[in-house]
Amino acid sequence: MLGEFKAFALRGNVIDLAVGVIVGAAFTGIVNSLVTDILMPPLGVALGGIDFSDFFFVLKGPHADTLDAAKKAGAVTLNYGLFLNAIIRFLIVAFAIFMLVRWINRLFAATKSAPAGPTKTEALLTEIRDSLKREPAA
Repeated sequence: MLGEFKAFALRGNVIDLAVGVIVGAAFTGIVNSLVTDILMPPLGVALGGIDFSDFFFVLKGPHADTLDAAKKAGAVTLNYGLFLNAIIRFLIVAFAIFMLVRWINRLFAATKSAPAGPTKTEALLTEIRDSLKREPAA
């Protein structure tokens, strides 16, 4: 059983997956910062100084002006602004992955060359074979 586990754990796909998960986790932090710190403030200013993270409905409890204040007051909230932020993050990650895969596909397509033609030896052998096929059997 230990040998099977070792073969499974060291299989190339498992290691590739582990690397992908680790890089993805690091990439998530970058995307979160991009959305929260770079994209949302100008978008909020364009919409009149609105902060998407403060878009919420109070379902139960005291009403508050900010989500943080509502949570501190113990209100039950429906946080659709945070959901909008998550959708934007997802779209950014999906687009970035699309661009990366597109770039990699172009890179591999450029490195692939047309299949090499037959060597001189193969061409000569083909001629001999075809010649023998044309001659009647004696």
